[in-house]
Amino acid sequence: MSKTYSPEFKLQVVLEALQSDRTDAEIARAYDVHPVTLSNWRKKLKDNGAKAFDGDNELKEKEKKIANLERMVGQKEVEIALLKNFLGEDGDLRSP
Repeated sequence: MSKTYSPEFKLQVVLEALQSDRTDAEIARAYDVHPVTLSNWRKKLKDNGAKAFDGDNELKEKEKKIANLERMVGQKEVEIALLKNFLGEDGDLRSP
């Protein structure tokens, strides 16, 4: 299971790595992240600037919301099918 880090945390770690006299390995160890992860974050910041860490969590949150909505639609479809079966297709309670 991989850890999920907030954009703020990633930026904090990368900025410390850029501003510190300590090695990336020392900083990674201090923040309990893998040195390769820190290196990837540093590259991402260099390539994308301020928007480097925005998309990760935002995309995951939207995917989570979509999955939840799809689940809710599925539940409603089942409920509708059960009600139609119970009431009869025309929805009249008096139908045999």
